[in-house]
Amino acid sequence: MRKLFVFLGVVFWTIGSVVSAQEVDSSAPLQMSSWGDAKEADVVDYIPDIILDTRTGYERDIANGAGGFGATGLYLDINGNISPRLSYSFNHIIAANYLEAVGFDATQWLNFTYTLGDFGFTAGKLSTNMGNFEYDADVLDAYFEMNSMVYNMLDCYQWGVAASWDPDESNSVSFQFTNSPLATGSDQFAYNLGWRGGWEHYLPYWTVNLWQHDKGTYMKGLNLGNRLNFGGFSCDLEYMVRATDMKRFGKDDFNIIAAPSYSFDEVVRIFGKFGWERTAADLPYDLAYEDYKGGDYLYYGAGVEYFPFKENRDVRLHAYWAANNYGDNMFSIGLRWKIDVTSALKRALGGTEK
Repeated sequence: MRKLFVFLGVVFWTIGSVVSAQEVDSSAPLQMSSWGDAKEADVVDYIPDIILDTRTGYERDIANGAGGFGATGLYLDINGNISPRLSYSFNHIIAANYLEAVGFDATQWLNFTYTLGDFGFTAGKLSTNMGNFEYDADVLDAYFEMNSMVYNMLDCYQWGVAASWDPDESNSVSFQFTNSPLATGSDQFAYNLGWRGGWEHYLPYWTVNLWQHDKGTYMKGLNLGNRLNFGGFSCDLEYMVRATDMKRFGKDDFNIIAAPSYSFDEVVRIFGKFGWERTAADLPYDLAYEDYKGGDYLYYGAGVEYFPFKENRDVRLHAYWAANNYGDNMFSIGLRWKIDVTSALKRALGGTEK
């Protein structure tokens, strides 16, 4: 714990120095750099955005009559720019109740992206693209007992490279080449091709995945995430299917999810979820609970989120109930909040908040 405080102290001192040094000229027009940027570029702020993010609360295992207070985790998130075309992103787990990890194993992502027109090129530790909105949710926005087994078991953060193409404001295509999330040895890789769309009432997120999990053996995945928006109402309708043998595609390992929600003026959001997950008893990769393999896993729940400050969504209260057909039955109430370190330092140094 002492090492953690020393590390955070050094980070905040360094950022404070950067904020102080760049407060005056961080938004000045930029000249040509060694990265090949244009002679005059758009305004770029080089002061990084630094966020501490956490969720705490009370959980009750209704089936077993046990409960207690605790925290999901504490995360350090840093995002910024090196040049008008080069940006970086870093997220590290300082502490979490769902895993024990140190070093880079506790780093969820650490990457830089070079943007050239409609194209982007990224290298580092990435979040594996798998096209559905359940999986795409931030861990602090996800309620584990309401998730699929795939969400809760997949080691989605992998080292690799990626390329993206954004031909217009409504479409984005990406390709990733990374270490495989299912790797059982060295030299096992994953290939992920994805498409995101964005229109007023419809947001698709689809991917095709090829993940190696043994020498010469691959899991093939098709993921079709669809989000419908009509005013305050939103509903995710998703289908995910996986297999190593194409003859068993759509039979041995799939998910169907429906997740409706309604937002009242972005202050109160009520939500529900129903998921159906089927797995074979001889599933050759580790994406299902051992005790739940070989049949249908039904999971469902409902909840409410409340944002007390309409102008700032950094504080959120929540309560939810979740259950499944194996007898698990959970209730939780809690609080998520973010600490905007960059804004706090700018205010402390007499600058304006970003």
